[in-house]
Parts: sequence; C-alpha cells; structure tokens
Amino acid sequence: MSLRGAVIGCGYYAKFHLAAWAALDGATIVAVADRDAARARAMAKAFDIPASHDDAEAMMADETLDFVDIVATPESHELLVRSAMRNGLRIICQKPLTPDFDRSRALVEEAKAVGASLTVHENFRWRPAMRVAKQQIASLGQPFFCRISFRSGHDVFAGQPFLARQERFIMLDLGVHLLDLARYFLGEFDRVGAVTQRVNPAISGEDSATILLRGVGGAACVVEMSYASTPAKELFPEVRIEIEGPEGSLEVIPGEGVFRKLGTGKIERCSVPDPVWALPEAKVASAAVHAFQRNWIDCVRNGSEPETSARQNLRTLELVDAAYAAARDGCVVQTGDGG
Repeated sequence: MSLRGAVIGCGYYAKFHLAAWAALDGATIVAVADRDAARARAMAKAFDIPASHDDAEAMMADETLDFVDIVATPESHELLVRSAMRNGLRIICQKPLTPDFDRSRALVEEAKAVGASLTVHENFRWRPAMRVAKQQIASLGQPFFCRISFRSGHDVFAGQPFLARQERFIMLDLGVHLLDLARYFLGEFDRVGAVTQRVNPAISGEDSATILLRGVGGAACVVEMSYASTPAKELFPEVRIEIEGPEGSLEVIPGEGVFRKLGTGKIERCSVPDPVWALPEAKVASAAVHAFQRNWIDCVRNGSEPETSARQNLRTLELVDAAYAAARDGCVVQTGDGG
C-alpha cells in the first residue's frame, strides 16, 4: 500500500523533493500547499498532483494523508509540525528543524510525548560518495583528524532570496549539513570553537565560517564553509572530505571520486556506484534527496528509526548552536554528553 503524502512549501527546493517522490514506489504525493496559491497550482500542475492549497493547516485537516513533507522556510516549521502532530501525521521536515536550538528541543520533546514520527530531511550523508567514504573509514583505524570543506562563489540567494535576510545564515543553512557529516563520519563531539565572517555587505548574516570540533575520543575535525569564495574551479554543491587514521587516509575529491591510501603507500580509488535515480541537471542534490526518501519509506515499513530522526538531528543542531556561541564569545563551548 502506498503512503499518501503532501508537500508543504513550493519554493526553490520543493521541485527536488517532488521529482524524487514521483520516482519512488511506496509513497504518492496527492497534494501540495503554499501560501502563494498560484505557485501551489503551478507546482501541482508541473508534477501532475491532483490538489493544491494555499492553507497548509486546512489541507492537513481536509485531505486524507499519511505524512507531510515540509519544505517551507524555517520560521514556519514549528507551526506546521505542531499542526501535523495534531492531525496524527508522520512528519518529514526540512533542516533546520527550527532556527533556534531550544525551540527545536522543545518540539522534539512534544513529538516524543505524543508519539509522533518526526524526521529531519538531512540528505548530505545520503550522497553516494559519502556512503562509500563511511564504509571505508574502519580500514583507517580510529580516525584522529577530519576536514570537511565547502567553499563556493555560487549565488545561493538567486534561488532562495530569503537567505540574504537571515541573521544566522551559513552555519544554520549549510553548516548544519556539514556538521551532520562530521557526526556521520566521526561520531559525537564535546568541544566547539568557531570563527564567522560576513564578507558580502549586502546580506544580514555570516557567509563564511570555520569550526573546530573535538571528538569525544579526542579526534580533531575542521569544518569550513563559504559562499564568499572565488575558487579556481566552482564545485558547488560538492564537498571535499579528508579523514586520517593511524592506518591510512581517505579523501573525497569533488569531480574525481573517493580515494584511500593505506600503510602500503598505494592509493586506491574506491568504486562509487551511480545513483539509483537523479535529475540530470542536479545529479548530486537530487540523488541524495531520493536516497533519503527511499530510506524513510523503508524505515516506515520496518518500524525502524531513520538516521536523521529529530532525536538524532537535535545533536547536530546543538553543535550549530554551540558554534554560534563560540564565535560570538570568542571561546570554546562544551556541548552535551555526546550520547
């Protein structure tokens, strides 16, 4: 039986969600909602979806649904998640869950109290190269260093102009992806330091940030991000990864692949499978969305917890919050118990 779902928010990124849902078995999108009625109608027409709405709360009450996929702006997430919980729906919510860690924690606690299924759509870890890198880490021994780098001059504001007005920009919008990758590769962290910069004077928040993390086992991790760079080769939306352990090293090099060097000195190129599905014009991003959604359907079927359940994702949001505090106060911030 196919799950009946609705997508809330018909902005720039919704097309990736809708295209991926259309390519999947096990779930069917039967409605979309957006405060802009014309935009909702256009999106419904583009993806042959039978219903469009300009009131998401009314849609959740009136349509026969099993789940909602929230792709609206972060400020709307709390209201929409709570409405979905009242309607007894499973919930997928785009990152960040909310713009504030304490509010996110309260929302996760509410979901737990009522037994709601709440998952954060976090998909960088579902990129094929990242899955392969994760599989290879054990061969390095216990990692002691990791660098995660995303440096770009891509005009992210063209597709999502609201980002230019965010007081907290790159660490909350992009850094949350990269910090999730850090946790995916190395586990939990207990110390956070950060430096932020606003290079573009026309925006409200930071567009460059460098974060230093200490793993609970002592590993060091540098997470760097920028939308203010002028790289010789634009790699958006790719991420470069370097991981070192006592037995060898691993690199994810954008456009080239995943490489491993062990104690023998030989460099091996690890095979990265082609994605099961992807849009030709946005292969990396769309393939990761599809992989996340496919896994979410599998988790619903077998009753398991998704990798980026709200409970799990809250640990990533804690790192984001700690990084902002560290940058503001010029200090190192201790996070939770790492559990």
